[in-house]
Amino acid sequence: DQPIPPADLIILPGSKNVISDLRALKAQGWDAAIKKHLRYGGKVIGLCGGYQMLGKLIEDPEGIEGDPTSENGLGLLDIQTRLAPQKQLKQSKGTLSLPDQDSCTVEGYEIHAGISEGDGRSSAPLYLSGESEGALSEDNTILGSYLHGLFDEPDALKALLHWSGLTGAALFDYSEQRENSINQLASCFAQHLDMEKLTS
Repeated sequence: DQPIPPADLIILPGSKNVISDLRALKAQGWDAAIKKHLRYGGKVIGLCGGYQMLGKLIEDPEGIEGDPTSENGLGLLDIQTRLAPQKQLKQSKGTLSLPDQDSCTVEGYEIHAGISEGDGRSSAPLYLSGESEGALSEDNTILGSYLHGLFDEPDALKALLHWSGLTGAALFDYSEQRENSINQLASCFAQHLDMEKLTS
């Protein structure tokens, strides 16, 4: 049992078993802690499974993650999710639009077995591959999205940090850092492996 530490922003990440993880979150009392965090002016972002948890209901009628079941969500976004056997898997590129900020480019991928619907999606903060995506609460404190990579583009990271209350942060280019890391790993392999033996 660990309490959620003081923070400006709570991020609920993805999950391999969203209903089980949601139940564990509730058992720890984190549902109440997240709502208290919001009452005191904090922000919350839910990504993929975390986005589903923010809604009103998650249904798994076909037992995608185990036995057929359902679970009430945190009720923070006006969406409900139904798990389905057809997993969504696609690269996505588009724009992030937050209140009182310029739109910026985002790019990443979606991989999930859920279909989320509801009025909360009418205020979607993202526009990806020609379609609106995600949800933003009416009071501008809760954001949900299926996009993995939401923080990767420097301008999107800056916008999200500003949205959550942090201004003037020193930013870095995640894509450039990832490319440099891959190049360093490739150089290490080239230096220490006998490539002729591997290819012969």
